[in-house]
Amino acid sequence: MTPEVPAAASAAEESYYEAHRKVYPREISGRFSNLRRLAAWILLGVFYATPWLRWDDRQAILFDLPARKFHLLGLTLWPQDFIYLTWLLVIAALSLFFFTAIGGRLWCGYACPQTVWTEAFLWLEKITEGDRAKRMKLDASPWSMDKLRRKSAKQFLWITFAAWTGFTFVGFFTPIHSLAEAALRLTLGPWETFWVLFYGFATYGNAGYLREQVCKYMCPYARFQSAMFDKDTLVITYDAARGEPRGGRQRGVDPRSRGLGDCTDCTLCVQVCPTGIDIRKGLQHECIACAECVDACDSVMDRMGYPRGLVRYATEHSLGNQPSKLLRPRVLVYAALLLLLCVGLVVSLATRRPVGLDAIHDRNTLYRSLETGEIENVYLLKIMNKDARPHRFLVSVADSTDPDDSEHYRLAESSRQFEVPSGEVYNAAVAVRRDAWEDPDLEDETEPAPTAAGGSAKIRLTITAAEDPGLHATAEARIFMPAEDD
Repeated sequence: MTPEVPAAASAAEESYYEAHRKVYPREISGRFSNLRRLAAWILLGVFYATPWLRWDDRQAILFDLPARKFHLLGLTLWPQDFIYLTWLLVIAALSLFFFTAIGGRLWCGYACPQTVWTEAFLWLEKITEGDRAKRMKLDASPWSMDKLRRKSAKQFLWITFAAWTGFTFVGFFTPIHSLAEAALRLTLGPWETFWVLFYGFATYGNAGYLREQVCKYMCPYARFQSAMFDKDTLVITYDAARGEPRGGRQRGVDPRSRGLGDCTDCTLCVQVCPTGIDIRKGLQHECIACAECVDACDSVMDRMGYPRGLVRYATEHSLGNQPSKLLRPRVLVYAALLLLLCVGLVVSLATRRPVGLDAIHDRNTLYRSLETGEIENVYLLKIMNKDARPHRFLVSVADSTDPDDSEHYRLAESSRQFEVPSGEVYNAAVAVRRDAWEDPDLEDETEPAPTAAGGSAKIRLTITAAEDPGLHATAEARIFMPAEDD
């Protein structure tokens, strides 16, 4: 027989599994709200307009995976330039640490894709269903023709906007003009169709339905942000010393005469919060630093005739009437690393040569002695042509340590030039020959000529574009020869 569970215990257990309550953020106007919306529309405009920009008769920004080309305005990167992607990711991570240490979750509140697209979906919802009060009333009302019409209009706008988002996303990887023509003719390929639908559905689900749940439960940044905060980090805070005890009052009444703080307990800061938290409970991991509550509280303070700043950007030190430090060790370290990485990236891209060369010695045979007495070594050259056009490369060889000894080296006839297409890694086998060991001026032909110790020497192989001598690359290798006692 199953023992009965006390009602209090059952209620407590059920509270841990409370169903999600939809958040209806109230729209507010203010300096931070206007700045946030401006940032959202600018970022959306950049995303949707960028694939349509042209540069030298091609798409300005295009990650052409089948052709293994990455076009970034006038720069074309190849898989061999993968180091730049790693470089950018490190810069992005350090930037996140740097701005978080200074201003908290600025990224989340103003630039995160989840925040930006949620703002757009909320705007579409407001167009079809009305403001916060009307949306709440509509959801609570039974189904009717008016409700069906409004909900259907919202879904139409959401689905259309999400599909356009998925189409634009794929346009960064497939030339968007060709993609648009194929879409109009209903001839999209299977992979393009899959990714348009996948990214569109992800946008529809995340920004339309999940919204704040992505920030609260799915985003890892909310969990480890506290590790990057300190008492000098600028975060959104509620000044409890000034606001408590909270309570309602009429305008013009001195709150101190009634034993109250400046907080009127209007809950407007909660109503405007896109994640549905109460900032008066202190800093919480759900807070995305959008500053909507700051504008809401300032508007109430203006109406009541109180000073602004009951909810504001502040540091823990400033709340305790202690001086705050902007330039502190972690900020200086992040700034120095960021500056170093950014300068290094710019210099590397500016001095980047669109050609590369690797030389690998043949592992099967160290050397061959020819009938002419010459010593021959075979190498595999990997010629990387990262330029936008093909080139004919001329190969030359020289002694790496003693330029005067270079005249003793030469290339076989078949190893002197190669045609390399644009964006290709061309494998070319070259044969390097060195003069015979014996010095013809010596009477005793058994005595070897001076040579490198250990029967080897360093050589330098160079490739030069025939039509552009300034386009060249070098690689060092080792040539092997018979030892002196051979």
